[in-house]
Amino acid sequence: MMPRAVRRLVHMVLFCPLSKGLQSRLPSIKVKYLLLAWLGILIASWVIYMQYASYSELCRGHVCHMVICDHYRRGIISGSSCKALCDQRALTLQRCMSTSSTHQVYSGLWKERPVVIKCGIDDPVKIDGAPDSVLRQEMSLFDKPTRGTSMDEFKEMLHSFLKANLGEQPSLNTLVDRVITLADVNQDGKVSLAEAKSIWALLQINEFLLMVALQEKEHTPKLLGFCGDLYVTEHVGHSSLYRLEVPHYLQALVPEVLSSSLNHWLAPAWPRRARITIGLLEFVEEVFHGSYGSFLICDASPRHVGYNAKYDCKMANLRSVASEAVVRGFMRGRRCETNADCTYGRDCTATCDRLVKQCNTEVVQPNLAKVCVLLQDYLLFGAPSDLRGDLEKQLRTCVTLSGLASQMEVHHSLVLNNLKTLLWKKISNTQYS
Repeated sequence: MMPRAVRRLVHMVLFCPLSKGLQSRLPSIKVKYLLLAWLGILIASWVIYMQYASYSELCRGHVCHMVICDHYRRGIISGSSCKALCDQRALTLQRCMSTSSTHQVYSGLWKERPVVIKCGIDDPVKIDGAPDSVLRQEMSLFDKPTRGTSMDEFKEMLHSFLKANLGEQPSLNTLVDRVITLADVNQDGKVSLAEAKSIWALLQINEFLLMVALQEKEHTPKLLGFCGDLYVTEHVGHSSLYRLEVPHYLQALVPEVLSSSLNHWLAPAWPRRARITIGLLEFVEEVFHGSYGSFLICDASPRHVGYNAKYDCKMANLRSVASEAVVRGFMRGRRCETNADCTYGRDCTATCDRLVKQCNTEVVQPNLAKVCVLLQDYLLFGAPSDLRGDLEKQLRTCVTLSGLASQMEVHHSLVLNNLKTLLWKKISNTQYS
């Protein structure tokens, strides 16, 4: 039994803020402070718990490391980063930046150089929690090509895969050769089974495929290495347009006006934001009609657009970018009742033909219009007074762009170039250019 004195002490600690007797003895203002203190403790405890729960769910880099290195040591996979990750420990995972439990993202160090490390793992709901069950499930990632596949057959596999994902492009053979060169880690002119399995698993990741296809583009992060389906990219200093990101479990408590005001206050100077914007517009140009077809931005979120220390735009996340061929394939023959049923990703939306109840294949809103919606808030606050009127006009024109083919070619390019020219004239010949 608990001693009586201890019970009284516990009762006072737990319930004294609610005690009427205490309220009659103490000034009311002290009681209010006590209530506020208890409320603060409760909220802080809840935030700490949610932060821990979110971290434990989203951050499972140790599972990635275990699975990849197990496969590497058994000779199932290969890659230019395997020795550094598994043997030399020169490639290390540091801060967790994951936003999905199935797509792990970490900042890291490779030979004292900051990098970003990404890998995918199965949904934790689908596994029983035992380490060997994770390994068994991951085996299916590296089941192709099979032993006995010739080099010609592997090239044909790659060509068919790239055609299905990028469309019929005259330069696909060049891209196949690029993939083969990337797969040949030891540069012996041959591709081993482990090398082939690794590159095939990586190509199933949309972001990796785009990084290979767009690797010569200025605003795409550079691919530095890989091991199995884990890959390493250059570090982007700022991984979002805005510096403050409110966790989803706090969004109900933090007003949007407050978070927006804080981001305005924390944002770079307007000329630097103009420089970042010019880079983002150049990326829109790069993916509009490239060597390997057109690509669509299907989630124009500030969380996907980053920039480095020189304020050069770098796309921190390409997972929301999809080839036009993939989006059209998704829409073709898809049954619908409304336009919302014809949406790929978050905002690649086509129209619904209500007569036949099928989606049309052409996305209505082009990349530039989505980016301009994003830029309206980012670019207008703090804009120079002599530029603001023209800038508002250009952005209004931009967000109303239609994706119809008859308007895309000339009108799209004209609006984009006008916006770039307007910004560049303001910052050219200054320290920000």
